[in-house]
Amino acid sequence: MAMNLSDDDKIFLLKLARNAIESKARGEKPSRPPHTKSRGLKEKAGVFVSLHKLGALRGCIGYIQPDYGLEEGVLRSATNAAFEDSRFSPVGAEETPSLQIEISLLTNPVPVASYAQIELGKHGIILEKNGARALFLPQVATENRWDLPTTLSLLARKAGLPQDAWKEGASFSVFESIVFSEADY
Repeated sequence: MAMNLSDDDKIFLLKLARNAIESKARGEKPSRPPHTKSRGLKEKAGVFVSLHKLGALRGCIGYIQPDYGLEEGVLRSATNAAFEDSRFSPVGAEETPSLQIEISLLTNPVPVASYAQIELGKHGIILEKNGARALFLPQVATENRWDLPTTLSLLARKAGLPQDAWKEGASFSVFESIVFSEADY
């Protein structure tokens, strides 16, 4: 995973995400912001882009597995978060200035034997049971001040399962992430 991205690389990725969202909202093809080619941006990693508006989630989509280089993963995740997240209507051109963009770069998920091994704030969580699956990024539980049982109950509901489904027969994987946002720069 690209643990050693420079601030310039992170700023570039944030500008890339914003440009992709704003261009698509206007019905235009996105152009890439200028950047010196950093090898770190070609590395493959799981990536999620989260959009917030006035402090509330406005969209969040990404890739758990490292299927794309960071540039391509951010481009795809940003446009999908803005226009394909089924929980929200597509972002309109008029609201793009009020969006706050956050990028999470993920390590590869690792199975854990029990939910007791999950460390809130450190681990992102993937819950799987009976073919259903859901994910929370590491920052979700701490930002909402949830304890582990609350987090797992809400994750089970997100997967379309009963809220106590995590207690028996579910499997868990964890991952870590580097998180940065426009607010950081």
